[in-house]
Amino acid sequence: MSENGLQFVQQIINGLTLGSIYALIAIGYTMVYGIIGMINFAHGEIYMISAYVGLIVITGLSMMGIEYMPIVLIITLTMAMLITSAYGWSVERVAYRPLRGSPRLVPLISAIGMSIFLQNYVQLAQGARNIALPPLISGGWRFGDAAGFQVYLSYMQVMIAVATTAAMVGLTLFIGRSRLGRACRACSEDRGMANLLGIDTDRVIALTFLIGAALAAIAGVLVGLYYGVVNPFMGFIAGLKAFTAAVLGGIGSVPGAMLGGIVLGLTESFTSAYLSTEYKDVVSFGLLVLILLFRPTGLLGKPDVEKV
Repeated sequence: MSENGLQFVQQIINGLTLGSIYALIAIGYTMVYGIIGMINFAHGEIYMISAYVGLIVITGLSMMGIEYMPIVLIITLTMAMLITSAYGWSVERVAYRPLRGSPRLVPLISAIGMSIFLQNYVQLAQGARNIALPPLISGGWRFGDAAGFQVYLSYMQVMIAVATTAAMVGLTLFIGRSRLGRACRACSEDRGMANLLGIDTDRVIALTFLIGAALAAIAGVLVGLYYGVVNPFMGFIAGLKAFTAAVLGGIGSVPGAMLGGIVLGLTESFTSAYLSTEYKDVVSFGLLVLILLFRPTGLLGKPDVEKV
């Protein structure tokens, strides 16, 4: 394969990795919107908190002398999912449940306020500086001529792709086959009718926030390990990009969130490689505008039917 072909393959790998991260975070946005019709703008900060939880857990395990990588990774992911799920549940109880039934602008402002609160809370607790995350997984595979350009596929990139695929498959099976999943779909179709039929809609909505936070926790830990640094502001940009991916794929559609994340990741990767890194946001948001102009519901979204 020529050098240009190898560079093209490398950008596909980078784009799929970045897109997988966006997809994991975007699912939280799209699930909340699909059930209660509102955007959880504090979701990016939940993702950021999970990265800090991963940092603290890995550091603590290292101090205890536990360094076996699979054990450390399993404990870190488990603790991050549990703690950030508690944060997600708290956000729903504090910023959304008391305002349910209010005009949509009110909980939206409340969610933005919660986002600012969580960001400043972490700054006060951990400082505003970048903190290095100790490397847990290093190495990878190289393909191509050693004298020329080589395609590099790291173990972390494979792990991110596997974790994203496993999470998507698990979530799809949960929503499609479990009793709680059917309750989620019923609330998405008509929350009022689901309540009349005996479904505890408050419980379903809280579960949605828990699932979204758990998936964001996986993304936060893996991104921290992949880039090796965390800071209190990492959630804002990642949350904005994930929200863009959710809208791009069709807000309210879980497969759409996955597709939107991959499309956005590939767009940014190819723009950075063949144009300039400075233009990646311009091209990404320009693509979003074009898609919404010609398909307002997104790639896989369905038009809302107004119930009368």
